[in-house]
Amino acid sequence: MSEYKTIHGVKVRSYTTDPDNLITGQVWYDKTNKVLQFQAQGAAAWSSGSNLNTARYAYSGAGVSSDSGLATGGTNSVPSPPGQMDNTELYNGSTWTEVADLNTARWAGAGTGTQTASLNFGGGAGPPDLKAITESWNGTSWSEVADLNTARQNVAGCGITTASLCFGGALAQSSALHERFNGTCWAEVADLNTASNGLSGFGTTTSAVASGGNLETPRRVLNETWNGTSWAEVGNLNQARFNHDGAGADATSGIVFGGVNPPPLIANTESWNGTAWTEVADLSTARQQIRGNGVATSAIAAGGQTPSVTAATEEWSDPSLVIKTVDVD
Repeated sequence: MSEYKTIHGVKVRSYTTDPDNLITGQVWYDKTNKVLQFQAQGAAAWSSGSNLNTARYAYSGAGVSSDSGLATGGTNSVPSPPGQMDNTELYNGSTWTEVADLNTARWAGAGTGTQTASLNFGGGAGPPDLKAITESWNGTSWSEVADLNTARQNVAGCGITTASLCFGGALAQSSALHERFNGTCWAEVADLNTASNGLSGFGTTTSAVASGGNLETPRRVLNETWNGTSWAEVGNLNQARFNHDGAGADATSGIVFGGVNPPPLIANTESWNGTAWTEVADLSTARQQIRGNGVATSAIAAGGQTPSVTAATEEWSDPSLVIKTVDVD
């Protein structure tokens, strides 16, 4: 039988406090608590957060973690959304707070950026009421900046206020259109390989992911990555879905969650490692037209249809490493 030192190159040592620069699988004896401990991969999970002040779905989300969110616009009408909202709320990890409204109410658009500097673009209530409007948030108020070249709804986006992408969406049918914002105006760039709407997106203007989508059948498992120049089809989702959302810093890591296929509603969450998707922890409540924000290890998911309109918020945590105690019984 191989010894621990042969495998890891060090002996099991004793410490009064947790050692520095731990590696996965490292074992040590905690002299203070008189237990054997080890470093292990953490378990990802969703937990309950505070409800939105206004239940809604198909709004635009922005933010970079589970304690920093922005929810803008959307609708709370079921089954058909005749009304569009201009309401904006901020999340601090504990509560949602209503702040300044959009200049133009809309739903099914996209949001990018952070809680203090973000964009909201596209949306509408279906043809002929599709929006090309882009508004910029400075942490206090919204101002209109530049229009998309093509108005559409059910779009996806990613990036920051000075460098964002808008891709996919619906006009009369699904679109492959892709536009890039440089802080001043939108320019058309290389299209998606497959037209889609109700898809999710995350990343930057040089490293992004577009996954799932389509109100028309079949629902998409397709996944595409953007390298700043072109889209490439890569590893498919495990679960075909649309009207879901995602979170991630770039094309090397992220998550997607919720959606519908059509029915049932989906609670499943999948994690992306830059090559393939892996099914991980489920949302507490399956829902579609959900919105969220964040990165692969820290995100929120709020609102949506269950099929009734919900204000529920869930917080995602995926600790890369945790310290565990060895069970020696």
